[in-house]
Amino acid sequence: MKLGTTLAPHGAEFAVWSANAAKIELCIFNPEGTVETARHVMVRGADEIHSVSVPHIDEGTRYGYRAHGTYDPDRGLWFDPSKLLLDPYATEIDRPFVYDRRLADFGTDTAHLMPKALLRRHDPVTPSKPLFRAGGLIYELAVRPFTILHPDVPEHQRGTVAALAHPSVLTHLKRIGVDAVELMPIAAWIDERHLPPLGLTNGWGYNPVGFMALDPRLCPGGVAELRDTVVTLHEAGIGVILDLVFNHTGESDRAGPTLSLRGLDNLACFRHAQGHPGTLVNDTGTGNTVACDHPFIRRLIIDSLRHFVLNAGIDGFRFDLAPILGRGPHGFSAQSETLQAMIRDPVLSDRILIAEPWDIGPGGYQLGNFPPPFMEWNDRARDDIRRFWRGDHWTLGELATRLTGSQDIFARHGHHQTRSVNFIAAHDGFTLMDMVSHEERHNHANGEENRDGHHDNFSWNNGVEGRTQDLAVLEARRRDVMALLATLFASRGAIMMTMGDEAGRSQGGNNNAYCQDNEITWLNWAGMDEGLVQHTARLARWRKRFSVFSECGFFVDAGDDIDWYGPSGKPVAQEDWQQPEAAQLAVTLKTRDHQTDLVTRIAVVFNRAHREQLFTLPSCWVTLDEGEEWDGMSPPRSVTFLVEDPQAGHASPVQAR
Repeated sequence: MKLGTTLAPHGAEFAVWSANAAKIELCIFNPEGTVETARHVMVRGADEIHSVSVPHIDEGTRYGYRAHGTYDPDRGLWFDPSKLLLDPYATEIDRPFVYDRRLADFGTDTAHLMPKALLRRHDPVTPSKPLFRAGGLIYELAVRPFTILHPDVPEHQRGTVAALAHPSVLTHLKRIGVDAVELMPIAAWIDERHLPPLGLTNGWGYNPVGFMALDPRLCPGGVAELRDTVVTLHEAGIGVILDLVFNHTGESDRAGPTLSLRGLDNLACFRHAQGHPGTLVNDTGTGNTVACDHPFIRRLIIDSLRHFVLNAGIDGFRFDLAPILGRGPHGFSAQSETLQAMIRDPVLSDRILIAEPWDIGPGGYQLGNFPPPFMEWNDRARDDIRRFWRGDHWTLGELATRLTGSQDIFARHGHHQTRSVNFIAAHDGFTLMDMVSHEERHNHANGEENRDGHHDNFSWNNGVEGRTQDLAVLEARRRDVMALLATLFASRGAIMMTMGDEAGRSQGGNNNAYCQDNEITWLNWAGMDEGLVQHTARLARWRKRFSVFSECGFFVDAGDDIDWYGPSGKPVAQEDWQQPEAAQLAVTLKTRDHQTDLVTRIAVVFNRAHREQLFTLPSCWVTLDEGEEWDGMSPPRSVTFLVEDPQAGHASPVQAR
């Protein structure tokens, strides 16, 4: 039987799952959502689905559920009919969630505190083939911070999904070569209970209540707004990936609110310590963990993904703390029923699937272990690239491994292609500019005495802390950001850049800005560093021009496809990779040039030293774009892109001067 709601010619059918509830009631509300106008007892079916058909109601009707049964949290039972519950299959709600301690109080009616689900009929779309392909550029953004300050976006649209379709926004995304935007959570969420007393709000959305219900703060036009925005982005050649959180809900720990799954069937929907049903497993650090191996939760997850594809045309999904999707009683398995259900579902089989391959649970680090076609966020690439540019010892070999697709990680199970999503910065952590400006986090505004967020960021302070107006310091930081961006764009496989890194965005050193819905996280369009934007756009053109970067196969012919050189022009020997302070490296790559449709060679030269370095490389090279003959000099703290001079053939090497 179909779960959720179905509109019929003369009413609607409602269906919700619960194995342990004694009775579930459907509550209908007035158009303002303030008065409960009707209550219907639902009929339990043999499959534990409770359903009821209600005549004479139509689209836009506001509703919720109440579940009856035993209230005994020590036994994992949380039934309290005073709690109005959100339908897990709701796709839209009438207002955002606002935390109130009464949402957790047994016996306190919460109808006046709860958003109501909206009965909706959606116009299905015919999903197009996903625009994004492995090897492209993913641009991670939080909808509200990304557009709230954009001067060209109409004020009523700023901070919404619709703003992403504005011509000025599209122009910027196309300019920097974005192949797909990855939207941080747009499903309905609630603030963590410690934030309101601090005057803070969750601006990231990683605390969901409904998996399908769009948050009206970000998507006031509901599914239609999301669908229309996807169409416009597709017309611009940009795919749309949704960041989804199936690993926990905003109902938190035992002291948290009862909002949806907890009230409908806590015992079934969440993981509990073995033999202790009153103890919630906390593999997420948020107080609870959704039981993704339960058949109902598996169905809810698959139905949620299908909904976004069939009703909004979404190209793919990124999964937060993804090992939880594959974890069962005996740990993580790439063959888990839930992961395999995603891969085999006919609607989802061609969608982009991206795992964040770690959580804090047992066996929580699973980088390289997700089944194809899952791509994976590669934190080894993030850390090793940072460490190389910071100047850490013994990092030359690690840099080369990450640039070529992390074969040590993604070939472990006999695979011949990388599934890496290479990134250097993401929403969680420092921005690129902050990474080269701060050795330590500065999260005091979060109200946790600077204890939250990552402690070791492999960051550095290029200058004296606080001397932000020193032009020499600022230029040194810009140079490092340019080098980091160039390294990212020169890496093989998919790459991801977080919003504003192409323009020098800073969060003042805050590396855990989830609760800063303010100028700390808002992208200042008027203050963008145009030089950095131009640099990023240039890198994007080069990456699209030469096939070698976006291809995903591992290099097998080191003498033809790829060669590594030190500054002297000699190939890098095995012992050279282990030189503790090696600071320069050049790689030459065989590639197709899409601009000429010819096979040629390019060179990428890395110099992390604070001085110029003369390189002597085989053949003759010209600089990209300008086409000028390269004099062999690599500027300090730089990445230089070169193409083999087609007029020179295999001429004499560039000679040291």
